Amino acid sequence: MTTLAEAPPRTGLAAGAAAVTVVLWASSFVAIRHVGTEISAGALSLARLGLGSIFLGALLFTRPRPTAVRRWPSQRDWLPLIACGVLWFGVYNIALNEAERRLDAGTAAMLVHIAPLLIAVLAGLGLGEGFPRQLVIGGLVAFAGIVIIGTSTSSGRAETWGVILCVVAAISYAVGVVTQKPLLSRLPAAEVTWLACTIGAVVCLPFAPTLVDELRTADASTIWWVVYLAAFPTALGFTTWAFALRRTSAGRMGVTVYAVPVVAIALGWLFLGETPAVLALAGGALCLTGVAISRRSA
Repeated sequence: MTTLAEAPPRTGLAAGAAAVTVVLWASSFVAIRHVGTEISAGALSLARLGLGSIFLGALLFTRPRPTAVRRWPSQRDWLPLIACGVLWFGVYNIALNEAERRLDAGTAAMLVHIAPLLIAVLAGLGLGEGFPRQLVIGGLVAFAGIVIIGTSTSSGRAETWGVILCVVAAISYAVGVVTQKPLLSRLPAAEVTWLACTIGAVVCLPFAPTLVDELRTADASTIWWVVYLAAFPTALGFTTWAFALRRTSAGRMGVTVYAVPVVAIALGWLFLGETPAVLALAGGALCLTGVAISRRSA
């Protein structure tokens, strides 16, 4: 009988899941930009994670239950689950939402995307993944692309508190991914995602009164954007991320998300009419080149 740890690699499916994650997470930047005009950072985090937990729970508990796959984590799983939920789902969302109220998108993207480099370092040291040459080269090339994108789209103003929040978000993101990776060898991706999302929602509960007040005056379109954020970038996006992460290294998956700002630029161009600078396009090409290098087999 095949266990979770012995599951076949299914590289094609993992690559497809990673691509879905990149597109959905990139689309969230467009949604957050609209929602952020009416709903504050903490309230948005609670709405997104709370609804995401409901959607994931409905999927998890209504589908047929395989007898070989247990649904509930063991005692040793709870500490990394709590760390993942609190840091990646809770702290990351609040910090990033608030940072984007203080910094322009280019600067925020550049700062938050130190996370993939942190993931590669933490996974190399803590998970025994080492530092494959192609991963290191690809990561550095992609990071150079992020710097170019940030430079070309930045307004030149960087508020200190906004910078700090972006760094907090990046660290929370990196630590959350590294704590999630070992869980995926023992638990299904959907279960890990649901529990972490639920923990993150609990962390955001102090913002419930603010959310109720802001929803009363929000436009219907804003509310539907919140539902979109919960259902797709959160519920589906984090599930496809976990599916792909279980089938590849944390470092390689970390570098893959360097493609997110590139897709976000394209979506902003398409849906918001925001024409990117030529230098941003060059940076995007560099990001994609770095991702391609990192995902090549040694």
